[in-house]
Amino acid sequence: MADASSDPLVSTAWLAERLGDPNVRVVDATLPLVGQPGHGRDSYVAGHIPGAVFFDINAIADPDTDLPHMLPSPAAFAEAAAKLGLGRHHTIVVYDAHGIYCAPRVWWTLRVMGYPQVFVLDGGLKVWVAEKRAVETAESSPNAVAVAPAFIPDLVADITHVTEVLGSGAAQVVDARSAGRFRGEAPEPRATLRSGHMPGALNLPFNEVLNANGTLKPATELASVFGHIDLTRPIVTSCGSGVTASVLALALARLGRFDVAVYDGSWTEWGGRSDTAVVTGA
Repeated sequence: MADASSDPLVSTAWLAERLGDPNVRVVDATLPLVGQPGHGRDSYVAGHIPGAVFFDINAIADPDTDLPHMLPSPAAFAEAAAKLGLGRHHTIVVYDAHGIYCAPRVWWTLRVMGYPQVFVLDGGLKVWVAEKRAVETAESSPNAVAVAPAFIPDLVADITHVTEVLGSGAAQVVDARSAGRFRGEAPEPRATLRSGHMPGALNLPFNEVLNANGTLKPATELASVFGHIDLTRPIVTSCGSGVTASVLALALARLGRFDVAVYDGSWTEWGGRSDTAVVTGA
């Protein structure tokens, strides 16, 4: 099996060789792109990797907040994962239909919830289909497994922690939104949010870590992309709602930084409050 401590991704060829392996579980984590209508399940029903289960990011979430797809409680997550047949002993491969977009959010979530062997499919369904590999439309019916709650808090940042590290400089906050949104020159897709960024935050649009075909850039190229980030210091990633922040966390894991925390509320929380500072411009 692949080693989650060395590279957080597996190739389509790797997965194709292991479809049907009882120790491998495949998870479709598709969300529509920001601004697009529909539901991730629409994509799943239209065609998914054989045997894949659908992980609904918006449903397996905290029901007691108006922030989108915030982490659920460990107990609630364990119950949902058990129904999907995702045991801690399994090697889990997560993908989405866009290449690499929302799959890293579920990769990160599973790791937060104590899963040791979790990978993202490099290029996702986009590359899988381009290679003319098999897809199916029938929804999978997994056998439930026993899953005990677990939680690794160091991989999660909340607004209190982000405020503290921005003030002290104890960690770098890296924002995955576009440069226009970061500088406050482009509108936020959620109209209630202010424009701009957190004081002291750094910007690295998530698409800069990806190749044109939706795969993640190799480590040699990523090191250059992250050239303005000190990879020896603590890092917290952020974005609009915690999805593409996880893309940066995935890229940093490819560079050996598996300890990066994701700001779960991200700009939807920070930019939606009146008591947080916002900066516009570079």
